[in-house]
Amino acid sequence: MAVQSSFKNMTLCLFAVCIVSSALLAAVYAVTKEPIEAAEHAKTANAIAQVVPEFEGDPVPGTVTVDGKEYSYYTVNKGGKPAGYAIMTSSVGFSGPVSLMVGMTADRVVYSTTVLSQAETPGLGAKCVEPEFAGQFKNLDPAAKSLKVKKDGGDIDAITASTITSRAYTKAVEIAVSVYDAIVSSAAQEESAEVEAASGIPQNE
Repeated sequence: MAVQSSFKNMTLCLFAVCIVSSALLAAVYAVTKEPIEAAEHAKTANAIAQVVPEFEGDPVPGTVTVDGKEYSYYTVNKGGKPAGYAIMTSSVGFSGPVSLMVGMTADRVVYSTTVLSQAETPGLGAKCVEPEFAGQFKNLDPAAKSLKVKKDGGDIDAITASTITSRAYTKAVEIAVSVYDAIVSSAAQEESAEVEAASGIPQNE
């Protein structure tokens, strides 16, 4: 009986510990959820402001699918028309994903970029956040310059001894251009559909 009693007590104690721990975790989550969300919102808003031209009102969130993958973006407007797009994109670097916010103007120019997160080697790949490298993408016209590092036949100077990181950053910007094209194409199709619905005349006739 003593053995059974001890086992029962241990089980009850373990159960009680689990219940208390779960309750504490739930309480901590409830307390920290709102501040964490506020911090993330502020971080995103700051990143958007860094990479797009001057705009009015609040950025409008959206998503678009390119090559089977969904990307998040924000449209900023001025004078009632799109002034640019802030696109969240990433590519795999030396130590993991290099995540960027890439700003595109309404006329398909890379306005600027900023790093959202990266875990590249300090003193090497981590230099991707510095103006010496990232500044190459400011006001870059992808129709005039190739979004590849020079070692691969492109126009981007790689970070010394960090070609993999440089390729990842450049690839993320290249993806953002493709996302921009998809956004504009989708908007054009929607506008055409609205005109067709209003006129009752198919636009391809």
